[in-house]
Amino acid sequence: MATTRDEKAVNITPAGSDQAPALSEKYDEKVGGVHEIGLDRIDSEEAQVIEGHLDVTEEDLLQAKAVAESLSLEEVVKLMKNVVKMHGRDPNFPHVVLEKIQEFLANQENIVANPEKHYDIITEMKIEAALIQSNSPYAEVRAVVDNTDDPSTPCSTIRSWTIGILFSVILAFVNQLFSVRQPSITIESNVAQLLAFPLGKAWEKWMPYYEFTLFGTKHNLNPGKFSKKEHMLIAIMANTAKSLPYTQYIVWTQVLPQYFNQSYANSFAYQILIALSTNFIGYGLAGITRRFIVYPSYCVWPASLVTIALNSALHHEENHTVPGPFKKLYSMSRFKFFMWAFGAMFVYFWFPNYLFEALTFFSWMTWIAPNNLNLNILTGFQNGTGMFNPFPTFDWNVMLFDAVDPLMVPAFTTFNKTFGMAFFGFIILGIWYTNVWNTGYLPINSNRVFDHHGSLYNVSRAINEKGMFDEAKYMDYSAAYLSAANTIVYFAFFAIYAATISHIILFHRAEIAIGFKNIWKSVKPKSWIKRNAAGESIEEEDVGYKDVHNRLMAVYPEVSELWYLGCLVIAMALGFAGVAAWPTYTTAGVVPYGLFLAIVFVIPIGIIKAMTGIEVTLNVLAEFIGGAWVEGNALAMNFFKSFGYVTCAHAISFANDLKLAHYIKIPPRHTFTAQMVATLISTLICTGVLNFQVNIENICQPDAPMRFFCPGINTFFTAAVLWGTIGPVKVFGIHGQYKWLLLGFPIGLCIPVIFWLIIRKFPRNKFIRQFHPVALFYGGLNWAPYSMSYCWPAVPIAWLSWIYVRNRYLAFWSKYNFVLSAAFSAGIAVSGIVMLFSVQWARVSIEWWGNTQPYTGCEDSACTIKTLSEGERFFPWWDANKVPAP
Repeated sequence: MATTRDEKAVNITPAGSDQAPALSEKYDEKVGGVHEIGLDRIDSEEAQVIEGHLDVTEEDLLQAKAVAESLSLEEVVKLMKNVVKMHGRDPNFPHVVLEKIQEFLANQENIVANPEKHYDIITEMKIEAALIQSNSPYAEVRAVVDNTDDPSTPCSTIRSWTIGILFSVILAFVNQLFSVRQPSITIESNVAQLLAFPLGKAWEKWMPYYEFTLFGTKHNLNPGKFSKKEHMLIAIMANTAKSLPYTQYIVWTQVLPQYFNQSYANSFAYQILIALSTNFIGYGLAGITRRFIVYPSYCVWPASLVTIALNSALHHEENHTVPGPFKKLYSMSRFKFFMWAFGAMFVYFWFPNYLFEALTFFSWMTWIAPNNLNLNILTGFQNGTGMFNPFPTFDWNVMLFDAVDPLMVPAFTTFNKTFGMAFFGFIILGIWYTNVWNTGYLPINSNRVFDHHGSLYNVSRAINEKGMFDEAKYMDYSAAYLSAANTIVYFAFFAIYAATISHIILFHRAEIAIGFKNIWKSVKPKSWIKRNAAGESIEEEDVGYKDVHNRLMAVYPEVSELWYLGCLVIAMALGFAGVAAWPTYTTAGVVPYGLFLAIVFVIPIGIIKAMTGIEVTLNVLAEFIGGAWVEGNALAMNFFKSFGYVTCAHAISFANDLKLAHYIKIPPRHTFTAQMVATLISTLICTGVLNFQVNIENICQPDAPMRFFCPGINTFFTAAVLWGTIGPVKVFGIHGQYKWLLLGFPIGLCIPVIFWLIIRKFPRNKFIRQFHPVALFYGGLNWAPYSMSYCWPAVPIAWLSWIYVRNRYLAFWSKYNFVLSAAFSAGIAVSGIVMLFSVQWARVSIEWWGNTQPYTGCEDSACTIKTLSEGERFFPWWDANKVPAP
């Protein structure tokens, strides 16, 4: 056996922890025999059994044994009751360990009365309790996150701030400038993290040692070794700055003459007010909800583990050998492994992305008969469903289409998502083949909107010169029609919103209750605290239990809820000013509306994102409510959509950064300041660049320079007119075209209830416990324009990593899995940027079979099961007397 982690051995007693309270003499007498036996007598064979039972590596076991010696049986029982309460419905928590804990608690009276007869289970429970107290209950967290901290490690330094601000400026400028290009150019935070490392090391080597005092605090131009805390602070700033203000879409559609042509939107003051408001309003919620979605140990945040793995690979210089596949020992360091994997993916990505595109769109069955309708529909990659193609791609980037890496998220997330997508795929086939809602006349898997001629919907033919709904023009043109897959996407959206609420209430109400109790404890007046005669508090130190990361972070001053609340209030005031001071034809109530929607959903969505790695976005719900509220006013609907969607999305994104800082032990006030500064820089840079862009000649036109065709702006404008001008009442209302899709709400509400009842009936069934209703509905969201060809390839990867390798070679998996994920993502990002600014920028293409075959037949132009002659149309199926039907 060998250890797994690259760190040197350290004392794992967490900073700020208290010694266990003394037990009664009577209880000590009962358990004394167990202490006499001692955990140090566990031999290697027993150790291997315990490692398998508790899902730990040898190093984790050795560390836990040292802490377990000091734990009493009474403490273990109390802790395990809390564990079952908090992790009983947690699919990430090892099922075998949970069963052991439940067995232990079910027999606790006999165990306490006769501890000498239950040595094995007491030993395992003590080690598991020690593991929970001194580390993390999750192997994936233990794999990359240190359970120790050195508060003297440099973090907020001149070096980290200079490099962080530099990358904030670069990412904001480049991402904004090329956001309207087709294809767009985006620099992700992992690229910034990778590039920041050589800059930090160069600063460490060449910058002179110079100490000075600023605002009463000593600073040094070169604080010494470039630390992982400095590096992560830079990464957090880059991750914050890469996000562009969502309100830019509103400004684009207002300013340009081919859209709403509202000249007042050229005002920098107007642009900066609404941008600052939407960018900062999410911080307030992220900070206030920390005790629900950041601090609890069950909030793993899988995406943060990949970021930390990259950080660890670059900074950890020590290395240990681990046993792995093929009965070999693997001694390659994480850094070396990262560089090899990064280099391999950098080179390989040139093939599917440029040299041999058939490797990406590997619809090999359709190549046999490219114009065969049924073959394309069942196996096609681009214009089919891809339901029956077992080998659809050899492009790693395809599996990252929804930013859910199969190496990053738990296997149950990938399996549920894929099963849900397949289930809805069969429904889509049924709808299309039976021509329900005239879908047979349209491409089966498109996210576009069509008219009754089967052509793309021309929104300009349904609005007047002010961009408002014109019923006469609408009646002279056409209603809006959706493809078969797009109808299911909307059904899945309605279902997932309801399922998110009911799932959290049923499965996580205990955790939410603990969060509220902890908030109350933090704000409760000191005079209300119960004390003994000596004036000491007799209340529990914390509701629930604190893991080692919370205890280590306790040494740093916390950011007050008032800071976050102040940020929230200021952001709302800026939003009021931006909406009310210009003729936006929008009520200022849109700002509290967005806040209210986010308050309802931020905790449920945050918990689901933290546990599964998938994010439920509120864009459709915000669009739906806003369009119904201000029917006929596309601009007002845009504001409702922006505040309703962005507030929650930003809160979730910022919460992920807070968890990153929590894992790396960055002082909370440093994180808060870094996020604020990076967001301010990003907002100012993006707004300035936007002001420049709108004045580029022919921008967003077919003859635009530098391929600035604005595909995202066009899609946003189309959605604004359809759901803001035409309105969701006509489309989804009780008498509307697609009223039956509203059944998604009650069905989504009921499905988690059914799963909850089944799990209560079969509480020990491991298979049922892995079903996640929200993740199942999330699979349905992935249709249109994506197909099963994007989703299915992640399944064997997830099984190989999370099931096969993890269960057999945990030490090997712990050392390399997340590093591999980070290396592949970084390799693709850097390779894509190099390609874009070289061969693709120069429009150098390679014409050969491997690059043309994926675009032949029905894969080039979507085939339909029903066709229309020139000038022919299909007709509405709903009551035209209640909802106008052209």
